[in-house]
Amino acid sequence: MPIAFCIEARDPGSHARAGTVTTEHGSFPTPAFMPVGTAATVKGVWPGQLVEMGYALVLSNTYHLYLRPGHERVRRLGGLHRFMGWDRSLLTDSGGYQVFSLSALRKVTDEAVSFRSHIDGSLHVLSPELAVFIQEALGSDIRMVLDECVEYPAGRPEVEDAVRRTTAWARRSLAAARREEGGMFGIVQGGMFPDLRKRSVEEVCALDFPGYAVGGVSVGEGKELQREVVALAAPLLPADRPRYLMGVGTPEDIFFAVSRGVDMFDCVLPTRNARNGTLFTSSGPVVIKQARYAEDPLPPDEECGCPTCRSFSRAYLRHLYMQKEILSSMLMTVHNLHHYARLMEGIREAILVGNFKEFMKESLGSRDT
Repeated sequence: MPIAFCIEARDPGSHARAGTVTTEHGSFPTPAFMPVGTAATVKGVWPGQLVEMGYALVLSNTYHLYLRPGHERVRRLGGLHRFMGWDRSLLTDSGGYQVFSLSALRKVTDEAVSFRSHIDGSLHVLSPELAVFIQEALGSDIRMVLDECVEYPAGRPEVEDAVRRTTAWARRSLAAARREEGGMFGIVQGGMFPDLRKRSVEEVCALDFPGYAVGGVSVGEGKELQREVVALAAPLLPADRPRYLMGVGTPEDIFFAVSRGVDMFDCVLPTRNARNGTLFTSSGPVVIKQARYAEDPLPPDEECGCPTCRSFSRAYLRHLYMQKEILSSMLMTVHNLHHYARLMEGIREAILVGNFKEFMKESLGSRDT
């Protein structure tokens, strides 16, 4: 079945909206946060735990799965859903961001991007058509077009080339699509140049994608420029399609982007920060390695009802972290993902009842919004 999107409520004081996206593997409410499962797993948790938290959509990475274990192997084993034991919706990115981050190992032409594997140095060529083919072999529900992402600061000629290629590659991606189930999202680029952002929105949105994404942010530009781009680009995307902000995910950034009309997010922050010893809590970050937690009997967050907070103290989590125990990553990942799930539930409920701005102010307090 194709992707369907239904808007259920709009916040009267902003561009925020609450809706539902439906794929062949079920529905998920928006605004939605996707845990990142780069190599067909969300590190530190198993699929059943994600379902219990309320997640119905995760992201996996085309670049990594293409290199290892290989998309054809995943296809032979029944597709990515079966391979990773996840029966809800799956989004796969195109692999473009990972390839373009290999600045010393890749070469971009209008035809494709050639790169050397970070694993063994072998040479590969990724075209828009191959990115579509890989994702269709994986069997994901939402597939992303190959785009050209440039890091900040990039000059205008370089960004203009990226916008041109992104549009051309979007057309080629649509032409290459063969799988009827699910659908493909277009991506807009344009760097930090407002006129190029508008041009990219116009060109890509003229193509008939079931959803659209803002790409090319969180690439070194800083918070202020990032928010200027989001505030400009997000409301210009088609109002009847889901809007996805790629790779952005602090709670403050999520609130800001939701207020500008963004529906979907992904970010490694909750899982990566957990492995590095930082917990997201209702009163701000807790860096568990700090000595002040060595004898702290309190849970990580007294307002949280996750399994970690119900059973363990900050002192114990600090002990596990200092000992480099695997359980440290597991327990803190469960907490952080639970925190994000409750955050998104709260945002959605606030939009539905019409008090989103009040909820944002209450949730963030004195933190930057």
